[in-house]
Amino acid sequence: MDVFSNNPERLTELRRVYFNDDPNPQRVTGARFHARQLLLTFPDVTDRTAAEELRGTVVRVSGSQLRQLDEGEFYHYQIIGLSVYDEAGNQLGNLAEIIEAGEVDVYVVRDRAGKEQLFPALKVVVLEIDPAADRIVVRPQEWEEE
Repeated sequence: MDVFSNNPERLTELRRVYFNDDPNPQRVTGARFHARQLLLTFPDVTDRTAAEELRGTVVRVSGSQLRQLDEGEFYHYQIIGLSVYDEAGNQLGNLAEIIEAGEVDVYVVRDRAGKEQLFPALKVVVLEIDPAADRIVVRPQEWEEE
């Protein structure tokens, strides 16, 4: 499978995963890297046909298997969907997506009408992230017209 992790070596220690939105865990009996992909072994997947049936499956891990983050750091799943406000308290929409654009992620905020605004994940732009309060506060950028 393709791996989207800043710490992929930890994935070889997985003992259970979840497929798509299924709440029932699947036991992992083996995990190793091969050519930039992670190969997982499951007790019920014993041949190529069974493995092919899993193509396109989203494989998730439980939060307890994730690396502890430092204060102020969040996993994407913890903040996508949060309400986004400007400094004056006006709701701009919800965090719909995070674009990994190199050194600085870009937050895509979408309002009810589907209009999108982009905010670089910089401390001078993203002022507060509070998942418990369903709140992100941003400072929209001022653009000078020429």
